[in-house]
Amino acid sequence: MNRPISFPRAQRGLSMIEVLISVLVLALGLMGMAAMQALALRGGQSSLESSQAVMAANSIIEAMRANRANAASYVFDGTVNCASVPAAGLSLATWDIHQWTVQLKTAIGNDPADTGTCGSIAQVGGGVYEITVQWDDRRAGGGQTRRLTTRATL
Repeated sequence: MNRPISFPRAQRGLSMIEVLISVLVLALGLMGMAAMQALALRGGQSSLESSQAVMAANSIIEAMRANRANAASYVFDGTVNCASVPAAGLSLATWDIHQWTVQLKTAIGNDPADTGTCGSIAQVGGGVYEITVQWDDRRAGGGQTRRLTTRATL
């Protein structure tokens, strides 16, 4: 019987080049996964800020509905100067606007002194009001100003 000739040195295992190539492929895969994770985190942050803007718009709408007789007193354009917070006046409307602006800057901007987060309330007519929330999306990787506008009939 003829037995195949075996060469033990040629069949001992992987060569150093094969190991280096497999490590390189593994490293590239892990870097790709890390990049996808970072992208998912930025998208999640942007989604969180959008949700907080919707909740903030709804909160001022509900405050206006609770004070419907003075709804016109809520007209406010805070987008002219995003760095300022209006003073809390003696009326319920000025107090609500002050609290709403602080809430915007704290919830979306994460800082009461945030200069990129603000809002405005405009009367469109016929009891219809337009609430706009504006914020800087750079933490989420967007790098631009985003706006959310909600219309409500009181």
